[in-house]
Amino acid sequence: MNDRTEGLLSWQWSHYPDNHRDRRNLLLHALTVPLFQLGTVLLVTSPVTSPWVVLPGAVATVSALALQGRGHRFETGSPAPFRGPFDVIARLFVEQWVTFPRFVLSGGFARAWRSTRDAAASVA
Repeated sequence: MNDRTEGLLSWQWSHYPDNHRDRRNLLLHALTVPLFQLGTVLLVTSPVTSPWVVLPGAVATVSALALQGRGHRFETGSPAPFRGPFDVIARLFVEQWVTFPRFVLSGGFARAWRSTRDAAASVA
């Protein structure tokens, strides 16, 4: 699962649905990906806007990642281990800015949400 011969984007996309099936995790991602994005925009623009946005940007970014980490505990599958510090940064940024938005726009989020409901209904 951690073999990335096809590159980070393709690798992350191919495994994404397996680690994003639980409704609680999906909801947390839907709420926190925009928070992460806002935080990173604040951090990146702070040199030209105001140094006062660094703290809110950092808090938003770290909070979003912490909540998503908790959300992944609801999943049956675990994310692949990180390869090192650069891998942590690369995977998190790609997930927040590319893979999750792609998951939503491609209909993957809606399919995962519906399949969770369908699975719960079949058990009841």
